[in-house]
Amino acid sequence: MSSHEQILDLKSRLAAAVIGQEPVIDELLIALLANGHVLLEGLPGLAKTRTIKTLAANLESQFSRIQFTPDLLPSDITGTEIYVAEAASEKFQFQPGPVFGNLILADEINRAPAKAQAALLEAMEERQVTVAGKTHPLPELFLVLATQNPIEQEGTYPLPEAQMDRFLLHVNVDYATDDDERKIVRLVRGEDAGTAASKPDKVPAQAVLDARKEVLAVNVSEAVERYMVALVAATRRPAEYAKSPLAKWIKVGASPRGTLALDRAARARAWMTGRDAVVPEDMQAVAHACLRHRLILTYEAEAAGISKDEVLDEVLKQVAVA
Repeated sequence: MSSHEQILDLKSRLAAAVIGQEPVIDELLIALLANGHVLLEGLPGLAKTRTIKTLAANLESQFSRIQFTPDLLPSDITGTEIYVAEAASEKFQFQPGPVFGNLILADEINRAPAKAQAALLEAMEERQVTVAGKTHPLPELFLVLATQNPIEQEGTYPLPEAQMDRFLLHVNVDYATDDDERKIVRLVRGEDAGTAASKPDKVPAQAVLDARKEVLAVNVSEAVERYMVALVAATRRPAEYAKSPLAKWIKVGASPRGTLALDRAARARAWMTGRDAVVPEDMQAVAHACLRHRLILTYEAEAAGISKDEVLDEVLKQVAVA
């Protein structure tokens, strides 16, 4: 099988095990192909953890789960040096932490204090960990999937906007439809009864690495580039759209990381749909996940109950396709 066929096979396995969350699955695979990290946000019980664990179960990878708590230390994430009395040479040896895996689930990342959050976010950015002056590289296949609950804010440590910027995508997980919820009940009922089908062989990790090379080769025309930059520029200079309420809604626009995220995610989406060039529809499809966590809204917008998705809807409406 080609790498494209293997990734589509992985997608179908996820869709069979996580019902009613097709957009979330697509965005998760886009991040995997674009070599970026994902922040999953949704109410409890919406299959955030199940989606990630299903991905790990079907992909040849080492899965690590870090449960973020108020007493979590940076060394609990990155690892630390331990003293080995019987060692002949080096008495202190590095004991890798759970971040040295391929798929890292950072569960409820906003429940740990800033030091613990910073340790993970630094590893995400640098793709390495430094302990006692020694640098330890992380695996080539390295994806952090962080979750957070939007309704419980007591005793939490919200991620600063500058650190939110480290995530390629911010994915919102919503309720399934009523029909899909009935399918979920039947699926879990079958799993509880032990009647679930046997699992096929895992998709090899090399398929993802090969697919990433193909994604990098996807073409982005100059016209699509102009459209991409115009979308981000609209969040920075909303006053240019005088007939739109954007200037009243946006306090701080997306950084250049937003433009880079659009480029990477749109190419990954184009590749998944079997095209070798990005079209404006790819940009529009990934714009919300790429930009919603990079905007800061005005007090007026928040007071009026305007969401970041509504702001981005207006941006897509106002910016003409090149």
